[in-house]
Amino acid sequence: MSRTLGYAAQVANGKLEPWEFERREVRPNDIAIDIEFAGICHSDIHQVREEWGTAQFPMVPGHEIVGTVTAVGSDVTKFKVGDIAGIGCFVDSCGECEYCVAGNDHWCLDNSAYTYNGMERDGVTPTYGGYSKQIVVKADYALHIPANLDRAGAAPLLCAGVTTFSPLRHWNAGPGKKVAVMGLGGLGHMAVKIAVAMGADVTVMSHSESKRDDALGMGAHNFVVTSDKEALKKLANTFDIIINTVSADIELRRYIGTLRQWGSLVVVGAPSSPYSIDGGILMGRQLSLSGSNIGSIKETQEMLDFCGEHNIVSDIEIISAAKINEAYERVVNSDVRYRFVIDTATI
Repeated sequence: MSRTLGYAAQVANGKLEPWEFERREVRPNDIAIDIEFAGICHSDIHQVREEWGTAQFPMVPGHEIVGTVTAVGSDVTKFKVGDIAGIGCFVDSCGECEYCVAGNDHWCLDNSAYTYNGMERDGVTPTYGGYSKQIVVKADYALHIPANLDRAGAAPLLCAGVTTFSPLRHWNAGPGKKVAVMGLGGLGHMAVKIAVAMGADVTVMSHSESKRDDALGMGAHNFVVTSDKEALKKLANTFDIIINTVSADIELRRYIGTLRQWGSLVVVGAPSSPYSIDGGILMGRQLSLSGSNIGSIKETQEMLDFCGEHNIVSDIEIISAAKINEAYERVVNSDVRYRFVIDTATI
């Protein structure tokens, strides 16, 4: 075991403060990483505040991790010391169930090991995340970060990037397709950049007129303020795909009406309460209300390679570890454009 430093919440809804804890030794299939940057995802806040059910404490959050490989196990061929590696939302799976065998290890039927607020597959070792100086993980669950990408800007790709890339690819975003992105936040701005790079015609739907210039600057072809009901009505029968990144309670019917035949509204922002929807609105044009969450290790690497090819990173604000609690409040108040990233050298 080796000692490392991180920022942890000791109790539910507690402040994150410096904490010293142990990482396991490097096993034959592991790598050790000196973490350089760790993104703050809104899900970190939900977990720390125990808004998604009972959580494990002490908790070191963070699943948007980029750093340098400092040690490799004897059986590792995927990485070498000095490589730039990333870690996303999970760090192990059974490798044997139907989903793992099919390459969808994020849907593991026998308990994926999440990067934090979870247990390793031995059932007794807690997982601690990226708000820390070092981490040890199985090499098969780490990702290669393209060398041309800014490391800090690449960190949020490990969650926000794949969370939006996966449904856009699954529902075939590309030339000739019209894509709407609901919300221009941490997820939404990644959806815009990726959909534009895929060649789709992209519209941003936002409650905030102040984000128009940002959206257009990211390549969006159109911007609609959602409080303008007439503007939404004019978009009836327009979109092939809508990516809903909004976590707040919304009236989905207004947006589903903008889908064209066989279109799908895909939920990637976790709603705070159940949606209410009349099934009849889906039936008339064979519309779909769907959901998507992160992606497999294979798909995450494909996303990173795509972002490397198109020079896509997240728009970020780098903070010191001492500012984590302040950053949490700012995220809740939508006061970030568009993702906070912790410089772990400040831990």
